[in-house]
Amino acid sequence: MARRIDLIVVPVCAGLLLLWSGRTAAVGLDGGALSPCPVSPNCVSSRSGDSSHYVEPYPYDGLQAEARRRLIIAVKSISRSLVVAATEDYIHAEFTSAVFGFVDDAEFLFDDSRKVIHVRSASRSGYYDFGVNRRRIETIRALFLAQKSSSTSEQNQRAIPHADAQ
Repeated sequence: MARRIDLIVVPVCAGLLLLWSGRTAAVGLDGGALSPCPVSPNCVSSRSGDSSHYVEPYPYDGLQAEARRRLIIAVKSISRSLVVAATEDYIHAEFTSAVFGFVDDAEFLFDDSRKVIHVRSASRSGYYDFGVNRRRIETIRALFLAQKSSSTSEQNQRAIPHADAQ
């Protein structure tokens, strides 16, 4: 029986060490831009020249302040999220995993001249993330863009005269 437990515990512990070992991710702006991703696969960024780390920036129209408001709502709608810094053109959020309590950092930098939000999401520790950061960034993108669609639908509804108003 003890041998059987060893067959389970040892690989699980080794896997956790592989996930947890490593460096702390760089967070914050570097010369006015998001920090580059490390070589490890647990980071995605819209500023990466490497296709394995690259994700598209989020597009927006209209006012940056409105896009910022929608983005904060989208980020806060994710379980175990915390917005730790928010300025006019930069947002930093932390996401904590449910099981082991690993913390990932997501950063968003507004480029109002191009009407895009640059994104970066990275695990603070470990090497592999099994695609968690990429999926989270795409989930936030969908939530962010869905708010635009519902906002546009509401505006269109108000603009269409109702038959009973005539």
